[in-house]
Amino acid sequence: MNELARVVEALLFLSPEPVSVADLAEASEVGEGEVVEALARLREHYAEGFRGVVLREVAGGFALATDPVAETAARRLMARPRTPPLTQAQAECLAIVAYLQPISRPEIARIRGVASESAVATLLERATIEESGRSRFGAVLYRTTPLFERLFGLSGLDELPEPARFDPSPEDEADLRERLLRAGEARAEA
Repeated sequence: MNELARVVEALLFLSPEPVSVADLAEASEVGEGEVVEALARLREHYAEGFRGVVLREVAGGFALATDPVAETAARRLMARPRTPPLTQAQAECLAIVAYLQPISRPEIARIRGVASESAVATLLERATIEESGRSRFGAVLYRTTPLFERLFGLSGLDELPEPARFDPSPEDEADLRERLLRAGEARAEA
């Protein structure tokens, strides 16, 4: 398989919809004839081996599809319930845990200014946060999990975007934590 065929394959893999020859040619910056040849090579490539993917011409374009042999298994896999996206409350709690971990649920609630039990429980259930001990007052402390890093494409917490483009000293971090707590309390009183 030549380089253009690999590029066309990648474009088909990325697209959720069938892609026309003209669109493939434009994206690849080559002529339509070259794309047709690349598609023929791809079709041969998929036909010659034990592959679970086939090249289909559908809806005025081309798409990668599962081999009919895998249809029943694919239907079972795709019928599984999907995890719904994070709510705003869950996203806020997750961000607070990510930046201030380890942190307790009462601290999260004080920062947000609203109760956070449900959001924290959902994040625990989804395994994006986990318990990491107890505070000196006995409250459960939370931290993010490796799944959180994987879901957000991070190789480590040091890759989190810096909130204010500065690296706070321990004193600045303590001051920031206190200011956030005061802001949350003020929000709760309002």
